[in-house]
Amino acid sequence: MTAYDASFAQLFAEQGIQVMLVGDSLGMTIQGESSTLPVTVEQIAYHTRCVRKGAPDAFIIADMPFMSYATPEQACANAAILMQAGANMVKLEGGCWLCDTVKMLCERSVPVCGHLGLTPQAVNVLGGYKVQGRDEVTANQLMKDAIALENAGIQLLVLECVPTSLANNITEELLLPVIGIGAGNGTDGQILVMHDALGITARPPKFAKNFLAQAGNIQDAVKLYIQEVEAGIYPSEDHSFE
Repeated sequence: MTAYDASFAQLFAEQGIQVMLVGDSLGMTIQGESSTLPVTVEQIAYHTRCVRKGAPDAFIIADMPFMSYATPEQACANAAILMQAGANMVKLEGGCWLCDTVKMLCERSVPVCGHLGLTPQAVNVLGGYKVQGRDEVTANQLMKDAIALENAGIQLLVLECVPTSLANNITEELLLPVIGIGAGNGTDGQILVMHDALGITARPPKFAKNFLAQAGNIQDAVKLYIQEVEAGIYPSEDHSFE
């Protein structure tokens, strides 16, 4: 689940969330921006420090913000800031063009998580927040990107807003863990923005579920989220794309 401060990080850890993402989604959820693009490396570092203090034993992934990894050298410099702030891994959005960057980061002891499908930092290129990989050409490209990134050294992959069948194929093809968000329940794990899981988002995406409404309190909502993911109940077809 995403986390942005010490209080929620501690609560999530106490309920059993072992991995937390300090996402650039904070631009929209915390800052009120219309996209993730305004978020800076310094802001991600600040929130990473907060989450680390609340969950000292959690595995924390920090997003590399928009244009903070345009070159391998720039990526290394900015990844160092996030790792020193308390991250265990950094996450980058993009496909084959990132392979040299991934290799350089991994060679320098920075674990990397890839992110394919709907990549919010590319919203102006994609023309909005739309499902990706619905046709054969784009589906094949996403598979090629996933394989190339794995070969370059990523240790984790997030698939966002892709058809369930494509997500299943990519999960079966790769040796590394694949984490889905709007990618069906056939991936190795799931991630949700905390505001979506707790029903705070004004217009939640299709793949989101308000666990708080069913559970009654935040602690039980997090436990329910974990239980439904592990049981394969969430995400259901209602929260997935074909």
